[in-house]
Amino acid sequence: MDRKIRVGAVSYLNTLPLIYGFKDKALQNEMDLIEAYPAHIAGMLISNEIDVGLVPVAVMPKLKEAHIISKYCIGASSPVTSVCLFSDVPIEEVKEVMVDYQSRTSAALLKILLQKYWKQQPLLIDTQSGYEDTFGGHTAALIIGDRALQQRQHSNYIYDLAEAWMQMTGLPFVFAAWVANKQLPESFITRFDEATGLGLQHIDEIVKATSYPIYNLHTYFTKNIDYRLDAKKLEGLNLFLEML
Repeated sequence: MDRKIRVGAVSYLNTLPLIYGFKDKALQNEMDLIEAYPAHIAGMLISNEIDVGLVPVAVMPKLKEAHIISKYCIGASSPVTSVCLFSDVPIEEVKEVMVDYQSRTSAALLKILLQKYWKQQPLLIDTQSGYEDTFGGHTAALIIGDRALQQRQHSNYIYDLAEAWMQMTGLPFVFAAWVANKQLPESFITRFDEATGLGLQHIDEIVKATSYPIYNLHTYFTKNIDYRLDAKKLEGLNLFLEML
């Protein structure tokens, strides 16, 4: 490839360990890093504005080519805490759900869980920025990422989507993976994979450098998010894609 490889990453706290290794100078010479929220990165990958992105896995069937190029992901094999349905009332009493515009995977997972696990049929409402300040009563909200960690302090009922998925399937869940929309050079993939795993050896350092009083980031990075894309997570990923 005669230009820099365009890499899209998610501008959430949970991405910090995955992009820590991108400070590597040799890698910086090979790639341009763009940060945005998950659905925006997914749109850029579909429209070929980037070559690889940390994208919601629900977007993979929409790509002409989808190559997972890293052994690291945003996954969960216990409650994830940052992808939740928040409500003032129990789920059986929810009439509407405002759905986070920032992630396609979380929205798709919510639909599957409502249908197959909770067996509820609330009206789903598309949202725009600021919606998380407007729900209440019998209207619940799906909120993801850093805003979900903040919302945990305010809601009576919190339904963790990763936890519900695991109770339903017995498998962990993959929210986002490093996906390329074309064949990339093997040498780049090797260096990229090493770099994106490097932060997992520097969690203490990343936590120390990040001021976030709302939630314990060490717990978040080591207990809630499970970054390794192992065989069980791939099994969970494939089951989710089948259910789509």
